[in-house]
Amino acid sequence: MKATIKQLAQLVGGEIIGDENLVITGVAGIDEAGEGDITFIANPKYTPKLKTTKASAVYVSLAETSQDKTLIRTRNPYLAFAKTVDLFHPQPEVPRKIFETCYISPSAQIGQDVCIYPFVYIGNNTKIGDRVVIYPGVFIGDNVEIGEDSVIHSNVSIREGSILGKRVILHCGVVIGSDGFGFAPDGKIKYKIRQVGYVQIDDDVEIGANTTVDRAAMGKTWIKRGTKIDNLVQVGHNAVIGEDCVISALVGIAGTARIGNNVTVAGQAGISGHIEVGDNVVVYGRAGVVKNVEANQKVAGAPAFSHRDWLRSQLIIQTLPDRLQQLERRVAEMEKITRNP
Repeated sequence: MKATIKQLAQLVGGEIIGDENLVITGVAGIDEAGEGDITFIANPKYTPKLKTTKASAVYVSLAETSQDKTLIRTRNPYLAFAKTVDLFHPQPEVPRKIFETCYISPSAQIGQDVCIYPFVYIGNNTKIGDRVVIYPGVFIGDNVEIGEDSVIHSNVSIREGSILGKRVILHCGVVIGSDGFGFAPDGKIKYKIRQVGYVQIDDDVEIGANTTVDRAAMGKTWIKRGTKIDNLVQVGHNAVIGEDCVISALVGIAGTARIGNNVTVAGQAGISGHIEVGDNVVVYGRAGVVKNVEANQKVAGAPAFSHRDWLRSQLIIQTLPDRLQQLERRVAEMEKITRNP
């Protein structure tokens, strides 16, 4: 694959500084790039690497004016680079066929141009949309719906009644619709509450490897359009996650939590059950959210509170040893004065 700088600028809607006829043959990170590669700088702290990178060209922000290399200036260098990666590394083609060693219930409805690999199980009355790709070892239970152009990677389990929209991507080991964690105490006995709800996953959702989304006790657990979830995330029963959210790895979202649109939850954070997190909230890593968070807030700490106040508290904690020593000296001086007036 080859492309000129002029062609790439047209692809991403960018402005060229330098040689528009320069030929690009690959894409790479700022440190790994070599001759013929194009890379990107989206974070200003990496700007000094313009002088040291061996890349032939760089996507940069509109504010960049360097003349050291051929540049393509764009509003979003990271997005421009992502589109270029797609150009140089398109998705591999899959065979549009159903392999003999899978099992498909006679009552299932299978769309056009699908790819269903060996050792897939598809249950009764399940509907698979057009151009869906299902990799080996996938279990799809009864009464499931999967929208067109979705991709289900190896060893995924989609339990009965789950509904997936269009262009959904589930990575290896994802479990959709396992039982929610619900037990009614009877003395020392924990009586299991049957989980009779379902999971709904809307269009353009992507879920990372080994993430689990529990079915609702009643009603539905709901992940809305465009949300991206990383690996090893737990979503509890009846939780609702809004549109265009980003949930990083090792996050736990308890049952019946309500998360708004465009929320970012960083790694290892926890969201308690029965609370609401408003739109555009940022939850920092390892935060423990135990009460409602209003829209447009940033929270950190456990229990979580204002990120700005959390930063101030961390600064105070770091100075505590010195402050304690100062206090001990002052107490000793006062005791000495008291003993010897």
